[in-house]
Amino acid sequence: MPLSKSNWRLAKMLFLAYLSTTAGRTTAFAGLAKGALRTSSTAARRSSSASFVNKRSSCASQLLLPTFTSGRFSSSSSTCSIARPSAVATELEKNLGVTHPAYDILSTDVVTEFGAYCTLYRHKKSGAELLSVSTDDDNKCFGITFRTPPSDSTGVPHILEHSVLCGSRKYKTKDPFVQLLQGSLQTFLNAFTYPDRTCYVVASQNTKDFYNLINVYADAVFHPRAISDPMVHAQEGWHLELEELSQPLTYKGVVYNEMKGVYSSPDSLLQREAQHSIFPDNTYGVDSGGDPVEIPNLSFEQFANFHKKFYHPANSRIFFAGDDDVAKRLEIMDEYLSDFDQSPESKPGSVVQYQKKKYDAPKLVRKPYPAGADQPETHMIMVNWLVNDREFSPVEEITITILDHLLMGTTSSILRKTLMESGLGDAITGGGLMTELLQGVFSVGLKGVKPEDVSKVEELVVETLKKVAEEGFSEDAVAASMNTIEFDMREFNTGSFPKGLSLMLGSMSKWIYDKSPTEALKFEEPLAELKATIAESGSKVFQDMIRDFLLENSHRTTVEMYPSKTLEEEQLKAEKDKLAQIKASMSEDDLKRIIDKTVELKKLQAAEDPPEARATIPSLELEDLKREVTEYPIEVTENAANSGITLVQHELGSTSGIAYASLAVDVSGIPLEDVPLLPLFTRIMMETGAGEYDSVALSRKIGMHTGGVSVSTMITGVNKDGAPEGVIGEGEHFVSKLTISGKATSDKVDEMFSIFDLILRDANLDSRAKIIEILKESKSRKESSVQGSGHSTANARIRSRYNVIGYINEIMSGLSSLDTVKGLLDQAEKDFPSLLARLENMRNVILDKSTCRNGMILDITGDKAVFDKIQPAVEEFLQKLPGDSHGGKLQNFYSEPHPWAKHIKQEMSSKAPIVDEGFVVPTQVSYVGKGGRLYDIGEEVSGSTAVIQKFLGTGYLWDNVRVIGGAYGGFCQFQPRDGIFTFLSYRDPNLAGTIDVYDAASDSLMSSAVEMEKNPEALATAIIGAIGDMDGALSPDQKGAVAFRRWLTRETPEQRQKYRDQVLNTKPSDFTDFAERLRALKDTSSAVVSSKAAFEDASKSGKTFTLKEVM
Repeated sequence: MPLSKSNWRLAKMLFLAYLSTTAGRTTAFAGLAKGALRTSSTAARRSSSASFVNKRSSCASQLLLPTFTSGRFSSSSSTCSIARPSAVATELEKNLGVTHPAYDILSTDVVTEFGAYCTLYRHKKSGAELLSVSTDDDNKCFGITFRTPPSDSTGVPHILEHSVLCGSRKYKTKDPFVQLLQGSLQTFLNAFTYPDRTCYVVASQNTKDFYNLINVYADAVFHPRAISDPMVHAQEGWHLELEELSQPLTYKGVVYNEMKGVYSSPDSLLQREAQHSIFPDNTYGVDSGGDPVEIPNLSFEQFANFHKKFYHPANSRIFFAGDDDVAKRLEIMDEYLSDFDQSPESKPGSVVQYQKKKYDAPKLVRKPYPAGADQPETHMIMVNWLVNDREFSPVEEITITILDHLLMGTTSSILRKTLMESGLGDAITGGGLMTELLQGVFSVGLKGVKPEDVSKVEELVVETLKKVAEEGFSEDAVAASMNTIEFDMREFNTGSFPKGLSLMLGSMSKWIYDKSPTEALKFEEPLAELKATIAESGSKVFQDMIRDFLLENSHRTTVEMYPSKTLEEEQLKAEKDKLAQIKASMSEDDLKRIIDKTVELKKLQAAEDPPEARATIPSLELEDLKREVTEYPIEVTENAANSGITLVQHELGSTSGIAYASLAVDVSGIPLEDVPLLPLFTRIMMETGAGEYDSVALSRKIGMHTGGVSVSTMITGVNKDGAPEGVIGEGEHFVSKLTISGKATSDKVDEMFSIFDLILRDANLDSRAKIIEILKESKSRKESSVQGSGHSTANARIRSRYNVIGYINEIMSGLSSLDTVKGLLDQAEKDFPSLLARLENMRNVILDKSTCRNGMILDITGDKAVFDKIQPAVEEFLQKLPGDSHGGKLQNFYSEPHPWAKHIKQEMSSKAPIVDEGFVVPTQVSYVGKGGRLYDIGEEVSGSTAVIQKFLGTGYLWDNVRVIGGAYGGFCQFQPRDGIFTFLSYRDPNLAGTIDVYDAASDSLMSSAVEMEKNPEALATAIIGAIGDMDGALSPDQKGAVAFRRWLTRETPEQRQKYRDQVLNTKPSDFTDFAERLRALKDTSSAVVSSKAAFEDASKSGKTFTLKEVM
């Protein structure tokens, strides 16, 4: 999901966890491009929401990177005053110090910042520590974390993290995790590996479901099947595969293939080399995710011993948060912990040692990265500092967090801005500070650097820091960064992401290193101390920190990655040669044993779990499900305050004094040829300044008065007037809006609205240098996305062939947009006036005086107190906006086709033909997509399709693409509005074989339909899982957004309830009907991102594609 502009600290923490298992162990300084995910080691990071790749889910979601905004904080008194609803303090206070005979109480504490009542326990028999956090949050969270520092790059912590969830003492199926995915109401279900710890986390709003999830996870980590069954290690880690004596040996394994995908990414390789260079002596210098070259060196014995050493309760940190019963928490965990005695050596044996600052002078590291045949021979540079080799004080932590934001937090931050405006490269590498681990690292640099400019990048970084250390930061700059971070902390808006997990990850940043878990969550005192320091001496505290931790710190490395157009081929050859050598060293009996093991493993993988094993997995009943759709408040006022503008309001119980607002402006008048420019146009509105404000001043104004402002486009299908709901339409009816969104405390809403108006009217469209910078960065980002998120590229490409909105999305953000960006960059460099004319025409069309107000919608979410206070500001804003309040009307998009639709349909036949396409990039894995029309225009789509899609993804595709095929992910998508169905795989070692799996899906579904006739429990499980997906937890702003979109699309409550009823009443015959449709999938086509060698191999199997070199 896309991240909020200001939600960056916790996101960076989670991104670290993700990168730790998918990006070559980027450790404490994950390289983060523009707007990358960020965190700090202060409590600030707990107040943000994040999205990261669901490592064990059937759908490896694309990681989306946000853009920072700045904020304001007055050094003398906060301008960020967020109201807190009065907590049910007396009830929560009763949960402090609840006793249980199996536990000692170590401490009690109240984290007033988050209304969290905390008790820290130690289990008497096992020595495990447990933190019980009571809050008024019904999205209950449980997590168990082990300190797991690796000594090599075989990836043993990562492989073990995958493996422990593959069956246990009590829960006997091959993969209980999948059963939970299939049939629970979980709001979070995952596991992730850091460079020094492994976390297992569940969350649910349903108490019965929550306890089920806890039991499965607790039994899994302490008593996994994996440590006694080598087949699990073979499946999840690595194994040699051979089906016939004449064939070559191959390596297979889920983690092995996942990490091959990671090591195909130049960005990941840059991070890996930087990590190794900065941590030569401690555990952060190896790759806990696994180097594909080293993974096959991990034996089963080493794997099992790692679990024995690190997965003892004494080495765990157990966490609960939410409104569930504390005594029940203690009782459940005692059942598992009582199996163990004390282990005095466990915790000392996992201590992470500090890397001492040992370099007398900065070091240079040069390594190659894989480049495509036509790819420009540019370099990647990153300068890295080991920031600390001692513990930071709380004040130092929050200070360096603010410093990081001042230097790198927004596009106008001094270090980031200087680098991008230098013209030395195309995009930022590094992204600044990472302090989530024991030690912090600061990393920054550029990619797309010409060979002759390599040395200039490091010089510019250092010289810029020297200048800042000498001159300091302006009062406005400090105020903006302070307010951004304080707003985030106080808002504590985690979106649909569990707040409990946010608290857990925050506490773990200290607790995992044997410090206080609750002190890690507190920010009021250090923040107040920092404010006082700033009030007394301005930015001196930040200048001193730059000198102490960066400029006068010689433990610095500069990593240069240079392009190699033969590296991919060399790596493939090295692997083949190694496997050939292994095969040559084996006797025929040895090879036959490998063949036998291959057959045995595939047989086990393909086998169904017996009924008695499935019966061990706890589950809900259909009676436990909520049958009614949740509706959210909405009040619509057309021609509000006689402005000609529609006002939509959502009054919720409490939004902590914050107003969330979006202004939607119609863009349907823009010529179709300029639609691909909309992403550029929206970035220009935020990044080039507006009116009298340059880019820096605008960024600071936003930070001074708001919690963030962003601009985006929204293209969404709508229900045609008079047409039956739930029926596939022709795709011609949709609305197209440019949306300016923001959030502010109620006393700052007028300032937020003034910013909306400013960037809408007066964004500086003529900033040639900045626009070229934006385009270069966009090009770099899109190229990286094709390599790292090829499944998204494939999915967008497929959908563009069948549907008007799919086509629009592809030309705006898919592979076609890469060609568009290249063309726009050339135009901006060679003929900027012509590009400027296009941009100015777009704005003129959008703000056409006669009709623009008719297409404007102001959407606001808040509580009653907020609405009472902001009403005058709302009315003033409505009157101030451009356009004539008595102007004409736009066409009715609910009765007439959108003006782009006709032209797009004409274009689609030539520019988006239904053919099989292959996109060639330097990579060691494939991203395989195939799709077609499942429903035709005029056909009704039942809610049962949601059940079947989920069942297919977490069942057949999980088993055959991931478990047997070895891909990191295999999944499917179906859109009820357009009737298009797609299969997708992620980091897949196969290509032709995966398409064969897709083609056999209908047969599997047909068999499942027969089985469900005999086994109603399996059907109930599938229904429960689908309802779980529909009923996620939402933040206040998300509730407003859901209600707004429902209204905008003209979806009725009756249709929503009908759809939910169809989900709840799904029958085996619905599976049969779906299977028949899938078998007859119409106008099928494929889109695959892979290597040239993989396409050549696929052609030998009869799978041919129209190929295009992307890089």
